[in-house]
Amino acid sequence: MYTANATVFKHKLDVQLRADDRSGRDLRYQYRVRYYPSVSFSDSLSVNGFVVTGDDFSSSHNTIDDSSADHFYLRRAFVRHSGDYGKTEVGIIPTFKGRVSSSGLSKDGWIQGIRHVRNTGNKGQFELVAGELNNVDPRKAIDAPNTIDYLEAEYSASYNEQISYEFSLERMTSANFMRTELRYAYAESHTAFAELVKRADATKIKTVLGVEGEFRSKDKPYEYFVYYSYVSDDFGLKAELTEDFLGTGHGFSAEIESSFSFAPLNWFIRFDKVDNSSRMLGGIKWSL
Repeated sequence: MYTANATVFKHKLDVQLRADDRSGRDLRYQYRVRYYPSVSFSDSLSVNGFVVTGDDFSSSHNTIDDSSADHFYLRRAFVRHSGDYGKTEVGIIPTFKGRVSSSGLSKDGWIQGIRHVRNTGNKGQFELVAGELNNVDPRKAIDAPNTIDYLEAEYSASYNEQISYEFSLERMTSANFMRTELRYAYAESHTAFAELVKRADATKIKTVLGVEGEFRSKDKPYEYFVYYSYVSDDFGLKAELTEDFLGTGHGFSAEIESSFSFAPLNWFIRFDKVDNSSRMLGGIKWSL
């Protein structure tokens, strides 16, 4: 980091290596590199970027020993103004305002447009987003938008110290959606959650039920994430662009992560199952 004339440059880098073993496919080894540069001109104004591997909106992994899979693209570049009121982002912006839900758009994705978040009472936030999400090719992520085809209005708040909720209306991929989420912190460092997305023009739904949290064993912390999902057939592109999309039908996923004692690295293991297909992932992560 350096400072010059009140301008501050910051950056963050994280690298992941993993083995991906899917039923019916050959074992493959993959890597992911994420780079987050930012320049702050004051406590409230900054310019931010996001460069990452991968060739898909919701995927950021390249396959080792596959020369056609060496992708690395600038996916986001935006101006952010923040203050007591909340924040405003303009440009090629993130798909999220804070925490990424399982039924929210992938955290590796982007929206070409503007986001305005206004803080309200009861630790609440009201969010408005308008922009383009017509092109999901990372090679064209920073192209100038041609039209407005993505709209979102979301309200999130805390009912008390244990219960929080979200409700949103969203238009994307020429369809309208309603989404709601309820989170319950039933113990210290442990949370249960339920999410539901419904197409307004059909009976198609996506639902997620799960638990996440942290526990300690022999003075070492372990993080876990377990959930069940159901996605209706023909739900549309909306399902595929979400953060934890396993496939249509009934799905189950469980992940655990911790750190090594001998190196500044984290390890993780994840198991996914959708109907008759299964997938095992395992690897290491490093952040700077």
